[in-house]
Amino acid sequence: MSPGSLNISKRYDRIAPIYDLMEAALEGFFFKRWRRRLWQKVEGHHILEVGVGTGKNFDFYPQAARVTAIDFSQKMLLQAERKKALKHCTVDLQLMDVQSLCYADNSFDTVIASFVFCSVPSPSKGLRELYRVCKPGGQVLLLEHVLSQNPVLAGLMNRLNPLTLALIGANINRNTVKSVRACGFSKMLVDDASTDLIKLIEARK
Repeated sequence: MSPGSLNISKRYDRIAPIYDLMEAALEGFFFKRWRRRLWQKVEGHHILEVGVGTGKNFDFYPQAARVTAIDFSQKMLLQAERKKALKHCTVDLQLMDVQSLCYADNSFDTVIASFVFCSVPSPSKGLRELYRVCKPGGQVLLLEHVLSQNPVLAGLMNRLNPLTLALIGANINRNTVKSVRACGFSKMLVDDASTDLIKLIEARK
């Protein structure tokens, strides 16, 4: 794991026991419907979820799929293991850094992540890894919060970013759409339901 990833993973280790509680209101009123929309787009049998966290997406896993899920925080994975047992969810959980995936090229039909690349030290490196392990013709699905296109709001987000990064290891000023476009996918689109701050990105290898 890179030094940058290690530093951020320690911040997530610190908040892991209360992470679900911290986001409960946003999850219930907002994020959950986005997660459902994201997972409805999954194709194929072999799925990789990057940044599984505490397992918030377990309810949306396709029943017939073989799912592998990774995270770089050991204590977030511990929460996911507990949730996996409670929900009787079939998933292979692994401790791993998205910037250096231990999988062969062209391994997965769909690679999927939700609200992850705000916490990846080098988003371009992580996205290139997603491209690498995705099968030809397969898809990468991302649900991400991004920097606003409103100049006033964007300025505020840029000023607040050092604080959010220090507290929870998350950047709030990423331009993930632009980063995905630079990765060489044959096709990329942003879901029509996307907003100024939340983007659902579909990329085809």
